Amino acid sequence: MAEKISNLDLADMLDSDEIIEAFLTEAMESGDAKLIAASLGTVARAKGMTNIAKKTGLAREHLYTSLSENGNPTLETTLAVLKALGFHLAPKHDATG
Repeated sequence: MAEKISNLDLADMLDSDEIIEAFLTEAMESGDAKLIAASLGTVARAKGMTNIAKKTGLAREHLYTSLSENGNPTLETTLAVLKALGFHLAPKHDATG
């Protein structure tokens, strides 16, 4: 049983735009750059990394590396991937200060 759980890929669960949006929102709200990069990588895998690479004009290998737990994508890469996924960054005012 443990073997099956360890082979679980979160990308397989991201099967609707609503789930993907909630997943990315939670990652963005964490403020954790590594979590955000890894989450974008998970979504890119869910949507097809080859497809995202074509839409962004970036090499698939570059995306796998940049959008991993240890990756550190540039803002340019992050914005290109978000655009390819149909999302964008938007400022949000935090009234708490």
